[in-house]
This record gives sequence, structure tokens and C-alpha cells, in this order.
Amino acid sequence: MNRVQLAEFLKDRRARVRPADAGLPAGTRRRTPGLRREEVARLAGISVDYYARLEQARGPRPSRQVLGALGRALRLFEDERAYLFQLAGEQPGPPAGPSQVVPAGILHLLERLDDTPAFVIDAKYDILAWNRMAVRLMGEPPAERNMIWNAFCGPMPITADSPGEVQTFAQESVADLRAASARYPDDEGIRGLIARLHAGSPEFTRRWDQHRVCVRRTTLKVLTHPEYGELHLECQVLHADDSGQRVVFYTAAPGSRTADVLCGLREGARV
Repeated sequence: MNRVQLAEFLKDRRARVRPADAGLPAGTRRRTPGLRREEVARLAGISVDYYARLEQARGPRPSRQVLGALGRALRLFEDERAYLFQLAGEQPGPPAGPSQVVPAGILHLLERLDDTPAFVIDAKYDILAWNRMAVRLMGEPPAERNMIWNAFCGPMPITADSPGEVQTFAQESVADLRAASARYPDDEGIRGLIARLHAGSPEFTRRWDQHRVCVRRTTLKVLTHPEYGELHLECQVLHADDSGQRVVFYTAAPGSRTADVLCGLREGARV
């Protein structure tokens, strides 16, 4: 264990995390832009004294559980998390579970995309944030925010006879969920969702048993709008960071009818 370098690393990363990124109020009278020691300790579920001693290079060797909690509290990327474990003389275990906190920068990006429907999902397809254009295109997100659950267990569940575009989403999302379960093997949220889907949808179980694994990326999507009918969209997926979050954008070919519809939705006018 390299106590001095561990202390320096913790202090440097603590100063880098803004309160808003960790879901904390910025407040006033902050001497530095980053988190306070007591905030890191609270986020990691450890005592302030214990964390202070780590930053003073005089603390005990932290356990793997504490290191994992510090990695989540300081919003470390995977390479940084591995380095943290190395400094403490430990081998990194599986990565932390997918974060539910959307970084402030991503939220600002959604707001600035006033002509593009966009939303944020985590590794298990929970919808975490969305912009006004997404609401105008698809309506408010349902009370059950998980897209895979809604697809297989919602009011119109996927079946073997569903349209081709729906079948494609089913295949890709199940394969993506399997990839997430391999990346985060200890995450209770992912394991709970998979159990619920097995209990609620034979079609999900059939597809899960095919053992396809992939990470969903750019694809074409046909969406039926209640007022404008069939819309042809390109679904772009941007992997935001190592937390497993993704920003999903819907765009349309310039000059197409769908592009005209999106323009009308932006202006609030009929197309």
C-alpha cells in the first residue's frame, strides 16, 4: 500500500468532483470547487475521521468494499478505479454498478438540444433524464421507467409476431442487458430486473436463453406517432462515461418528412 500516493490521489479526485455531479447542492462559502471531506465520507458510507486519515497518509489499509465505495463517491472512471485499488495494494474486483446520477454536463446538453429528441438511460435501460423534444415526440415517460420492462411486460408486450422493428429492439435490448449483467455481476438492480422479466414474460426468457451478447449502438427506428403517423428516425447512442449511462438521440434525414415533423414539433406547430 502506497499511503502517500493514495492520499494525493484522493485529494486530487475530490477536488475534481463538483457537488452537482454528485447530486449535492453547491451551497455557499466553499473554499474549493470540489467536494468536502465530509461529503465524500457520507457518499461512501464511511466516517469523516476515517476518510480524513486516508487523505493524511496515516489511515489503515482500506478494504475492497471501502475502495469500491470511494470509487463511486468520487465518480472514478474504470482506469482510475483500477489505479485506486493498485495504490491500496488490492486487485480491482468487478466494476461498480451503473450510476443513477446524471452528470450536470449531460443535463445541460439535453436542454441545449432544443431541436433533437434526446434522453439518458443507464445500463439496464432505466430512463434517467429527457428533454422537451423527447416529450413532444413520445410523450411523458411512463411511471415504470424501464424500457425493457415496458417492451416485454407493458400494455402491448412484445411477442414472436410483433413487427420487424420491434423484434430488432427486443433482440438488441436483451443482448445488451446480458452484456450489462456480465459487466456488473453484483448489481442488485440488474439482477432484480432480469428476475422480474423472467417471471413476467416467456418471450423475454426465450430470447434470454439464446445467449446473445452485444452493446446497442446506432440503429434505424420506425416510430408511429398518434398524430403524424409513421416516422423514420436514426437512433444515435452516445456512451457518456464509465458509469454505463448512454445518451440516445433521434435524428432524421435532412429534407425528409420526418425532419419536417421534428421541426414542427420544435416550433409547436402542426406539420
